[in-house]
Amino acid sequence: MRVRDGQIDKDGGGMGPVGFDLDMTLINSRPAILASFAEVARETATAIDLAAVDRRLGIKLDDELAFWFPPEQGAAAAEIYRRHYVSLAERMTTALPGAREAVFHFDEVRITRRRSPSAPFALPLRVPGAVALPDGSRLLARAARGPAVSNGSTAVVAVPDGPLEVRTRRPGDRVRAAGRDVSLKRFLMDRRVPAQERGALPLLAAGHRVLWVPGQRIDGADAGERQFVRLELLPSGRHH
Repeated sequence: MRVRDGQIDKDGGGMGPVGFDLDMTLINSRPAILASFAEVARETATAIDLAAVDRRLGIKLDDELAFWFPPEQGAAAAEIYRRHYVSLAERMTTALPGAREAVFHFDEVRITRRRSPSAPFALPLRVPGAVALPDGSRLLARAARGPAVSNGSTAVVAVPDGPLEVRTRRPGDRVRAAGRDVSLKRFLMDRRVPAQERGALPLLAAGHRVLWVPGQRIDGADAGERQFVRLELLPSGRHH
């Protein structure tokens, strides 16, 4: 049974099946379902018409299996189906256009547009210089005087001698904030940066020492070896 134009369509004609997974995201589960039925057919040497299964998508699993197996074989067939669906669903299930996901953000649940995972990147930064980031934004850098200060998309950052890079997070990253050395993960959690945003943040780093996180105040380099760099993060489409 499906809903089409606000009406219940019991025979399922004309509309592709959709479903909701456990985090409330609208998904297209058809490929994984049909592939799992194909594996049931293969393992049991049973001729299952996948087109017929497709037309009835939405009915209970036991009801669909009843079309192909006698009652005493239904439970075993269902077990085969579930085993294959668990292994196939993650890579074969896709979010439909406009889908949303429910994200836990500390003591809140937020419903947002599903985002594709961000690919990690690492780009060398010269001072003075600029780097183009994968999202279309640009990070500008030039020498500056202290003290360190952060104001949204601009900052004056204390940096050590040696190469700098703009990159995404890595295991083992550390930051120094308010005189304390902490892991980047703990730093971002303490500042309530949403988990789904952390992997895409452009960070200024020297080795595993993170010197700048957009919008956050970090001590930067150790005392006695510091120089200062002014950073400006320009959104996509904006140029100096």
